[in-house]
Amino acid sequence: MSDATDRPADDDAWASACAEDLEAEKARRRAQHGPPPGSAAEELRKLVDAVADKVASFQTPLLGATAQGTVQQIIKQARSAVEPVIERNPEVFDHLAAASGELLAAYRSAVEGQERRWTRTAADEAGADGTGAEKRAGDPSDPRDEPPAAGEQIDLD
Repeated sequence: MSDATDRPADDDAWASACAEDLEAEKARRRAQHGPPPGSAAEELRKLVDAVADKVASFQTPLLGATAQGTVQQIIKQARSAVEPVIERNPEVFDHLAAASGELLAAYRSAVEGQERRWTRTAADEAGADGTGAEKRAGDPSDPRDEPPAAGEQIDLD
């Protein structure tokens, strides 16, 4: 008899090995980088707590005791307003975090395209044959290809 017939067959041997490898990798990453960040709701709660602690730590004699009491009251009100929202809708913050990442990627894509047009050199505009033929069919003095003046808005079209 062979060893293969002597041992009981594990139907999910591959799945078990993958799960073990995944757990080992997670443990290695936790040891190397610390615990992974929590959900967006937990991170918001940590941010509110950190900001509140930092504001509360400002002990300036210019404000006086009355102003310090007012600051503490504002901190309590902010916490009491944020906590119920976090408790009722924790998944909303995950969706907002994902959406903000997508919006940032879209903005970055638009701005990078505009920057490429602004920083294009004469060699980039010359044709591949070296004759100086324009790569694009438009007017080389197209005002849309110039960097915006100070205070001018960027056209994302």
